[in-house]
Amino acid sequence: MTVDHGVEDLLRELAPQVLGALLRRYGTFDACEDAVQEALLAAALQWPAEGPPDNPRGWLVTVASRKLVDQVRSEQARRRREDRIALATPQSELLSRAADADPATDRDDSLALLFLCCHPALSTPSRIALTLRAVGGLTTAQVAAAFLVPEATMAQRISRAKQTIRTSGTALRMPEAAERGRRLDEVLHVLYLIFNEGYTTTDGADLTAPALSAEAIRLTRLLHRLLPDDTETAGLLALMLLTDARRPARIGAGGDLVPLAEQDRGRWDRRLVTEGIELISRTLPRGRTGPYQVQAAIAAVHDEAEHVDATDWPQILALYELLEHLAPNPVVTLNRVVALAMVYGPAAGLDLLATLRSDKRMARHHRLLATTAHLMEMLGRHDAAADAYREAARRATSAPERRHLAARAARLSPGPG
Repeated sequence: MTVDHGVEDLLRELAPQVLGALLRRYGTFDACEDAVQEALLAAALQWPAEGPPDNPRGWLVTVASRKLVDQVRSEQARRRREDRIALATPQSELLSRAADADPATDRDDSLALLFLCCHPALSTPSRIALTLRAVGGLTTAQVAAAFLVPEATMAQRISRAKQTIRTSGTALRMPEAAERGRRLDEVLHVLYLIFNEGYTTTDGADLTAPALSAEAIRLTRLLHRLLPDDTETAGLLALMLLTDARRPARIGAGGDLVPLAEQDRGRWDRRLVTEGIELISRTLPRGRTGPYQVQAAIAAVHDEAEHVDATDWPQILALYELLEHLAPNPVVTLNRVVALAMVYGPAAGLDLLATLRSDKRMARHHRLLATTAHLMEMLGRHDAAADAYREAARRATSAPERRHLAARAARLSPGPG
């Protein structure tokens, strides 16, 4: 079946609005979400041939409502749901003007739905899966494919997540003011993780999963539209744009990894670079600086450099020092090691790197070994660097990263010629 990307994009945009409308009317997350998925499938099959209706959202709400009515009226569904759903809406009303016809409700519903999918009772993997399905409009099969797990496994994860929300009794509403900031942090973290998984897959044969990163950017754009004054949301969007701009140059022939220093910067997406730099430049002066804004500023410094030798490493080092103060973690320190080495030399970087070897979170991580190898290579200690590259390759989970690290090792210790 040929994919109509215009219809697909429209359905993704409407999915949270339609689910919000059903939740306002019927109030049961799992049943409403199932019905919306059925309506989206019906539209995906019908609209490419016939064209979208005049009121696409109203069409989806009507069809989803009918699907929900059918579920409840069936004997099996009645046993599961009749104690939890009171269908007060007569059938005739389902044929009339959509209940969500007031566009002003979109803003609150989409934002509240993002908060609901990142409920504190859910694990991080469950939050990610539910966000992609309920807010992103992806099917269970699409979510499963993105994370390289069987569809049945992902279906169980999503089902458990919906059950957790149902048993929690949480309604579709904005959290109280005291809780809102913390919940927004959780939403931003989920979107950040979705983007990162798409930009550098944790395992498998491919280096990136572009569709996953694109969905993270789309959802973060949605969140930025809903919260235009939140500087960390703007910072996260800028970070995604500035990072994703490098994707075309990041993969070489055969799908191999091309590190930042060796990328052809002429292949970077300048439209995304410009948008990201403009966004972070507007955002930074507006209020308290947070970790996503600082990461976006670092990405902007890299992207502004016409070639690697023009990179303003002292500025990047200062930004990493600020980031380490705002959000200390070993990955930030590892990145600061590289910046420190570029400013003060590889020996200074190795001294700081030694502090990470006692950190259980990083001690056996392939990136720690890869950074060690890089600094040793800069010092001319080629044999030690080759050993570190080989060990990093053994520990890497991504096939392209393993090939890249093994090739580095082979280049430093060529066999007899």
